[in-house]
Amino acid sequence: MSAYTSVPVRRTFAHPPPPNPIFAPAPQQVKAPPTPEQQKAEKPKREWPLSVRQYVQRSFAAENSITGIGREEMEAKLKQVISQAAESDTLLIVEWDALPLPQQMIQLERAKALQAPLVPFREQFSILNVQETNGSSNGTFTKKRKSSDLEPIHPGRESQAPWRATNHRSVFEDRISYADKRQRSDVAGKTSSKSHFDLEERRRRFQGGLSDYATPRDPSPNDSTMLEPDQGPIVGRSQDLEKKYFRLTSAPNPDTVRPLSVLEKTLEHLKKKWKQENNYSYICDQFKSLRQDLTVQHIKNDFTVNVYEIHARIALERGDLGEYNQCQTQLRALYLQKLGGHPTEFKAYRILYFIHTCSRTDMNDVLADLTPAEKKEPAIKHALDARSALALGNYHRFFQLYLDTPNMGAYLMDMFVGRERLAAMSNICKAYKPDTKLRFITEELGFESDEESARFLCDHGLRAFLEERDDGVRLLTGKAGSAIETAKSAAFRKVDIKGQV
Repeated sequence: MSAYTSVPVRRTFAHPPPPNPIFAPAPQQVKAPPTPEQQKAEKPKREWPLSVRQYVQRSFAAENSITGIGREEMEAKLKQVISQAAESDTLLIVEWDALPLPQQMIQLERAKALQAPLVPFREQFSILNVQETNGSSNGTFTKKRKSSDLEPIHPGRESQAPWRATNHRSVFEDRISYADKRQRSDVAGKTSSKSHFDLEERRRRFQGGLSDYATPRDPSPNDSTMLEPDQGPIVGRSQDLEKKYFRLTSAPNPDTVRPLSVLEKTLEHLKKKWKQENNYSYICDQFKSLRQDLTVQHIKNDFTVNVYEIHARIALERGDLGEYNQCQTQLRALYLQKLGGHPTEFKAYRILYFIHTCSRTDMNDVLADLTPAEKKEPAIKHALDARSALALGNYHRFFQLYLDTPNMGAYLMDMFVGRERLAAMSNICKAYKPDTKLRFITEELGFESDEESARFLCDHGLRAFLEERDDGVRLLTGKAGSAIETAKSAAFRKVDIKGQV
């Protein structure tokens, strides 16, 4: 017997192959998880009852459409009704043939929102304080409703403020410091948890949600301000030519609203009053009342455009940018409906207004909306030339355009011509040294006389730099530079404007 075991000689650096196993188990095949497409294919398709399908067909029928209710709003309500029935397993129980259509439900909801009683603010505030300080979240007072609140009023459901819907503890409870944590837990245990509240809300909705639309409450025949759901815009019955403006806090009363025929007479009456008395506070109040009567009656025609244009011109004449902007905003929407008027004139005003407010973003939007034909209109071309002159720093060209402004654009240019004169004076003081004639400043900056230009310089603290000589009054431009720069910085300071669009 040998004292060692012989092995084969290794001739390469590679690993030797493993010995053949006596038994090798068969590989197991792992089943891949199903893909989302396979899961969707395996999911059985739901069969809707015939009555539900017929209900959907009736909802989309053209003869059942209601003016003022869009398709998206109707589809959302239809989905809500069917989903509620499906989740509560009452698809076969609900009488779909007798159930109102989704658009009819929306119409009834709007009618209920208009019929909801309003609680005075002082009374509502006192009730809210009493209930919150008592730590009760089961208040039954009616909150003041807005026009956007179109939710139906469910019987037995507590009416509560929106900020109370997500937090059912007392508002003042968070301010109380408890000595013991168990004391706080006892107080918290008196109120229902959020999950329990949601469960109760869900149960009420499934049990009585669809029955709310069966019998709507009839409005009182003596209430002249109540609007029927299918009545649409009101028609005024007042014959008064003058009426003070009051902000509406409830549905408009037809007895205090003037019809279109009376409003046309009112406009002629106000035009005569403005020429005779020139009382702007009175005219502005009357025009706002006139515009309100047009709005509540949904009157949008050439007369509406004429009313807003006249009010905008009067506001421009008196420098009331707030009222001008309100009229300009409405005119933009009316011009898109091709109702007539003078759109090119007011587009030119809009360009000049954005020069005044230094709003580059809004200016770019206006320029992008202009068509090649509109750019050739005299008023718009003038406004574009004025903008270009200021952008290039060509004050000589700008003040020539200022003296030749069409329509009522000069009233808008008067609002920013003072600061542009200071900017031009800054350049003049740098270019013309040591002094320059006052007459040169009068001609370059668009003043009507030397007295007006001298008054402008004195108003901005430059009296000490005016010097009278044999050849006339001169401005010491070499010394007035710092004072001009101070006045220019103050003039270009941004100021928020009421009613800015």
